[in-house]
Formats: sequence, C-alpha cells, structure tokens
Amino acid sequence: MAEVTKYIFVTGGVLSSLGKGLASAAIGMLLESRGLSVTIQKLDPYINVDPGTMNPFQHGEVFVTDDGAETDLDLGHYERFTNAKLGKNNNFTTGKIYHQVITKERRGEYLGGTVQVIPHITDEIKRAISLVSHNTDVVIVEIGGTIGDIESLPFLEAIRQFKADAGANNVIYIHLTLVPYIKTACEVKTKPTQHSVKELRSIGIQPDILLCRTESLLTQDIKNKIALFCNVGPEAVFTAKDVDCIYDVPIVYNEEGLGDMILKKLNIWARAPRIDGWREMVERLKNPRHNVTIAIVGKYVDLTESYKSLNEALTHGGISNDTKVNLQFVDSSTLTKKNVVDVLSKVDGVLVPGGFGTRGIEGKILAAGFARENKVPFFGICLGMQMAVVEIARNLAGLEDANSEEFDIDTPYPVIYLMKEWVDEQTGKVEKRDESSNKGGTMRLGAYPCLLVENTFAMNAYKTENISERHRHRFEFNNEYKDKLVESGLIISGTSPDHDLVEIVELKNHPWFLGCQFHPEFKSKPMVPHPLFKAFIRAALKNKK
Repeated sequence: MAEVTKYIFVTGGVLSSLGKGLASAAIGMLLESRGLSVTIQKLDPYINVDPGTMNPFQHGEVFVTDDGAETDLDLGHYERFTNAKLGKNNNFTTGKIYHQVITKERRGEYLGGTVQVIPHITDEIKRAISLVSHNTDVVIVEIGGTIGDIESLPFLEAIRQFKADAGANNVIYIHLTLVPYIKTACEVKTKPTQHSVKELRSIGIQPDILLCRTESLLTQDIKNKIALFCNVGPEAVFTAKDVDCIYDVPIVYNEEGLGDMILKKLNIWARAPRIDGWREMVERLKNPRHNVTIAIVGKYVDLTESYKSLNEALTHGGISNDTKVNLQFVDSSTLTKKNVVDVLSKVDGVLVPGGFGTRGIEGKILAAGFARENKVPFFGICLGMQMAVVEIARNLAGLEDANSEEFDIDTPYPVIYLMKEWVDEQTGKVEKRDESSNKGGTMRLGAYPCLLVENTFAMNAYKTENISERHRHRFEFNNEYKDKLVESGLIISGTSPDHDLVEIVELKNHPWFLGCQFHPEFKSKPMVPHPLFKAFIRAALKNKK
C-alpha cells in the first residue's frame, strides 16, 4: 500500500493525435517495471456522457472494461501496456462531470448556492481523480484534447489546483508537444513548442517535463533552446521519437532516461527498470519467421482506429506464433456474390468484427459463407458471430429468410433476437429494455462468465472450462432455433453457466470456424496474447502452409 500517492498529469499541445495515450501507457509500463503500482485515468473534454453512442468514424473504437464502462480507446492502450485493472472511474468526460454536478444541484446538495465552474465543476473533477487514487503508488492522468481548446479549460484548472491540494512534491506535469522538421529549411522548429508551453503557463501550469514528438533524436543544442524558452532544465527535455512499432515507445523513453527523471521529480526511490522481457517481445514482433494475411470484413475500415484493440490483438496472436500478421481491410458494404471470391481468395483467414446498423450486413454474411465453404479459418466477433449464425441458418438449416431482429423485425426466422430481460453481472439487478429504450448504456456490458465444452476449438484455446469475457451488445442467439441449427452442423461450445445464453459457436467438419458473442480483443496484451487470437493465427498459418 502506498504511503503517499504521486500524480502525473499528461497534457498535449500544438495539435491532436500526438500520442498522449501511448505516452501515458508507456510511462505506466516503465514505472511498473521498477516495482511501482500504477493506474491511469483519461479525462475527456467532450460533452457526451461516454463514447458509447459515438460514431466510430469520429471517435474510433469504444473500449469496454470489466465493470461494463464504455470508455475511450486510450484505456485499451493503458491495459495493454500495464497490469492496471481499469473501470468506470478511469474515464470521465465533461458530460459525465456536468451530469453529476447537475444531479447534486437538483438534490439540493449545494444548499441553494450558485453552481459555477469554479469551484463546483473543478471540485467534481478533482473528486473524480481521487476515486482512482487508493492503494496506488502513482496515478497517471491524461487530459484529452489540445492546450488552447475551450472545452478542456475546466480540467486544466482542476489539475492546476490539484498540485496545491496534494502537495507540490507529489505532482508533476508532463507536456507532450511537437517539434516539426521542415524539409525545405532542413531544420527542426521549436516555435510551436514554445507557444504551446506559453499557453499552458498562462493558465498557471508550469510543465516539469517536456516530451517532444519529432522524426529523429533532438540535438543537445535544440534541447537547450527549448529549455530556455519553456522555463525547464535541459535535462527535462526528452525526445519522443517517431517509431515503427508502438511497443518501442517505452524502450525509447527508457533510453532517453525519462523514467529516472520522473522518479527524481516525484522524489521516489525505486529499483532499476526490468524490461528485458518487453525487449524480447518487441524483437519477436519485428523479426518473425512466418507471415499470414487476414481479411477484416467490417463496416468501419476507412478508419483503422475503429478496430484498434482488434488490430493489436491480431498482432499479439502473431507474436505468439512467430508470425507477421498482414491486415487486409474489406468494406463489407462493397462485398457481393460476384466479387466475394476474388476479394477473399488469397487471404489465410477471415475475421468479421462487431458493429451496429444495417449497412454492410449482407457482405458480412457472404464473408462467413465464403470461409465456411472454402474451409478458410473464420473468426466472428459479436455481430460477426451473429452473422455467421444467420449464414448457417440460411444455407445449412434451410431457414431461407433467417435474419437478426436488429435488421429485419419481421423476419420469419429471428435466429438473433433482442433480449429484453437479463441479470446484470456487475450489479446483480434484473435489467429490462425494449425497442424504445435509450441507446446509451442499455446493452449487456462488461465481463460475464462462460462455461466451455470439451473437445472444441474454444476449449483447446483456453485450456480451462470457466472463462470470463467482456460484452457490448443488445441482441442474442435465439434458443428457439438451437436444435435446428445444431442438427445442421452448428456446435455450441460456450454458454452462460445456466446455459441460457449462447456465448460461442463453432462448425463441424471445418479446420477452424469460431464465433463469439463477446469481445476477446479487449483482454489481449502483447506479453499475454488472448487464447482465441493465438489459435486463430495458428489456424491461418496452418491453412497457408
């Protein structure tokens, strides 16, 4: 148990997409490698209560935690790089903060006072930070957005105040900024960083450490110049060099001495970093002996961030099989009976991921059919599993117009249906919903137990009978059609402990065909690849050979 919790606040300047999430995750990994306990929190400035209803094209994937929170994709980075178990308190948005303050005001908790941004909103933000501070050596808090954005000002004001609350020796600010290389001038420019830090200092925050994103290592002269204009010591200016592999980031930071500087600034005594295992993993990733090509047949392929955890989980499966995984993204809305063979004939495996809405559904069904007929390894996740069931119902079970109620409420064979009542695994309460229910927060969310069947692909992968996996869906396998589908070759290899909910399906007489109702990608890590992704890549490699 930590005697005094230390805090690291990570901000970003100049422009978005600099990699604050990866930087926070890498810092967490380095601190854990020194024997410290770490948790990481993301504070997002947007007004949505959570990202659950946001379009993946705008925001990327929605990451789901064990306790059922729909969160920012950066929490996926945090969990993949560290051993921290994250939950609903590790992601707060402007909408969530304001919702809590307004709820308190309606209950009369402010005793009739005027509710204002300062102190009420900032106090609520500080309270949110304190929720993840228990029994932890270091709390890393990433502030979403870019310095200068109007919507992030309350969060910045809150973390400015936090230093006085927690003690100056217990808080540091790390600012991630850009030092661009101008090819026509053949030099790097420090002015964007100077202005970003100036903006940060104007609201009362003096960064302790600068992480400078750049194409190559900064010279000492450049570091000295940045230090002079940004009021930090030259030893506190670090190169955050572009890397080919995201898992190289903590290695680069370690070589720059970032971990040592953080410990010095926070007055922490800890052992030397132990990252040999991480280095070996990166070496295996960079120097594989084999390669396979996996087709991802999805709806959101124009933005790869929409499938961030999925892409990384496939990479992890490749690491465990000494295999480079090449991803071929296929827009399911463009797939037809005429082109499906041409598009998929050269891949070693087919993966159909989750999604919502009717667009591209028939393409996903065609992809499942192609994999079934041609004995190509198939992995269906969430909606992908459901579409595989629809394909089998139509083409093996003789239920010609079978469909999901999500896409055809009048289908004569609703093999996938809207489950209107279930017991929430996290709360133990009976949850109810129907077609008119709100979209936000009304799904089966978070970790649920699953019981596996012997002598199946699932059992061979997990090597244990009882598992727990994370869910995010409204529609379920319809047990009314279970017997008919099983007679047609479907294998139900995983169910809820009471056998009411179908969690995993497989197919007889196929080298590897598996669909799961949950999202296994959310629990995969580079050092501990998920069993199903390991098995899928192994099957794809065998198929190629």
